Amino acid sequence: MPSFRRIFKYYWFSIKKYQWIFYLMLFAYGTGAVLSNVINPIILKDIIDTISGSVPGVEASNRLFRLIFLFGSVIFLYQIVYRIGDYSITAFQSRAIRDIHNDTFKRLSLHSYNFYINNFAGSLVTKAKRFASAFERIADTISFNFYFSLVKFTGILIVLFSKIPPVAFAFLGWIVVYIFISFLFLRKKIKYDLAQAEADSKVTASFADVITNILNLKIFSSSKKEHSLFKNVTNYQYKKISTNWNFDNLQNAVKGLLIGFLNVFVLYLMINLWLDQKTTAGMVVLVQTYMFGIFDELWNLGKAMTRFATEVSNAKEMADIFDKVPDILDPISPEKLKITKGEINFENVSFEYVEDLAVFKDFSLNIKAGEKVGLVGHSGSGKSTITKMLLRFADVKEGRITIDGQDIRNITQDNLRSKISYVPQDPILFHRSIRENIGYSKDNATDEEIIEATKKAHAHEFISNLPKGYDTLVGERGVKLSGGERQRVAIARAMLKDAPILVLDEATSSLDSLSEHYIQDAFSELMKGKTTIVIAHRLSTIQKMDRIVVLDNGKIAEEGTHQELLAKDGIYAELWRHQTGGFLD
Repeated sequence: MPSFRRIFKYYWFSIKKYQWIFYLMLFAYGTGAVLSNVINPIILKDIIDTISGSVPGVEASNRLFRLIFLFGSVIFLYQIVYRIGDYSITAFQSRAIRDIHNDTFKRLSLHSYNFYINNFAGSLVTKAKRFASAFERIADTISFNFYFSLVKFTGILIVLFSKIPPVAFAFLGWIVVYIFISFLFLRKKIKYDLAQAEADSKVTASFADVITNILNLKIFSSSKKEHSLFKNVTNYQYKKISTNWNFDNLQNAVKGLLIGFLNVFVLYLMINLWLDQKTTAGMVVLVQTYMFGIFDELWNLGKAMTRFATEVSNAKEMADIFDKVPDILDPISPEKLKITKGEINFENVSFEYVEDLAVFKDFSLNIKAGEKVGLVGHSGSGKSTITKMLLRFADVKEGRITIDGQDIRNITQDNLRSKISYVPQDPILFHRSIRENIGYSKDNATDEEIIEATKKAHAHEFISNLPKGYDTLVGERGVKLSGGERQRVAIARAMLKDAPILVLDEATSSLDSLSEHYIQDAFSELMKGKTTIVIAHRLSTIQKMDRIVVLDNGKIAEEGTHQELLAKDGIYAELWRHQTGGFLD
């Protein structure tokens, strides 16, 4: 099973340090299987032979008491080793699941921002959860079904070959046929399980998409429309589930017939041997006890193989993601970013989101150390793409971007972003307290530092008026705060970080005019001594920039100060007239 080998490779990272616990568990459960399912039936056979008088010349009462004591001792020992197995598997699985969750988080966090744009968050969360839960069920199946059955069958075959070879050969041949047929079913079952897992993920993703956009659902009164679309997805899931489960019913029917055939055949064989006085009543009971145990084990084994295939399919979805190499990688031998001045250079940069559809081609832009540069232009001109390239949310196709002469691709992403304070147009907050969200930008930030930053961002007043103040939970993605309040929290976070490079992407777009006026004063203080890039649609927010760069179709159309660009009467002047005339860009 190539899929399982690939999945196990990822599980192995998390479980290899606990393998000694796993081996202890196997030893305990294996010993328990032999005691309970192989040895005790032999003792029971001797008890029956003694009672039936099949063992002449022996004091029956003394022998029976010894056998009963031995039978009880085996049960007691079985309980001890089985409890050792239980504690071992608890210790093993709890640690492994914790580490699998941590490893999954780490691997997912390596992917670029673009990866998350192209994947449903709800679907990713479901796949991550399934990956960990699948390990638990796979480990249970291997321990309690595959391994347990192997030990049990091996022990029983050894006993049967030593005592009654014809039955042993019949049983061995039948097991080979049964397992062969089970594997034939398993190959087909995996395909059906993969299809069902994919359908399940689509349902989860669709549900999450609707819940995330519930406001649109209410605004456009589109509940019926969305319900109809959702029913299409669930109908697709229904078809995959029905096909999969009906296949289960088919294989259960075939396996049930095989088990029934062996049961009748062995019983017929043993009765004939007893009638010919070639075996004892105790041996008949022993073989039947073994057979009933084997039938039960094989039936469970068949279901276990089905369950195993299902869990492998569930885990495969996340393994497929792990197989994908992140499109933005840190260098093997990274340099340490040393910002002495803060000069930024875009040197002959080419970039495209879609192949052969360039956003920038041979683009160059120099931002001097400590310079405040505003970026303006029509929608789609490439303003936000510049910040994505600078932050390495996306990598350039050709050319390079440097900070103080260092190529940012030679620096780790964490190191690069630690030197840049970034405020996006639509800031998203964690479902945590306001204090935690603001302090997120600086480890071990004091309350005094947080409050100072919020005062500069003109956020302290509205935070203080909240029922729990700085301990107020903001809701998922910050939904309990208004757009302007979220933006002020994000601005306070950037002020607290106080990095040498500042990037503001429409950072005041959700603020009212009065708040924007106050924030501009705070920004003036924040920008001192920093290289600053400001993206703006509201041109009034960048009038005081050292330089304004006007972008058009991925090229620099104009650049200069506010007054110089107005005098040129070009794109910038046109945008300015539209805005001062009451029109939106």
